[in-house]
Amino acid sequence: MKKGIHPQYEETTITCACGTVIPVRSTRKNVHVEICSKCHPFFTGKEKLIDSMGRMEKFRKKYGENKPQVASSKPQAKT
Repeated sequence: MKKGIHPQYEETTITCACGTVIPVRSTRKNVHVEICSKCHPFFTGKEKLIDSMGRMEKFRKKYGENKPQVASSKPQAKT
């Protein structure tokens, strides 16, 4: 490797908005993040799931029952 062209790779900390401090090695000093794995809803289990069943029922109630009745297009059998 050539000397003098590479950035310094030294120990630093990543600080989350929740207060978690993670020691790492990086070329940047003191990284601040808004969300980490300790406070992210996906990792903590507090993720809000969309109630798709309720939405579909609401859609069917609004649009499904009001369909115009279509007459049968089958020809009548002659006897």
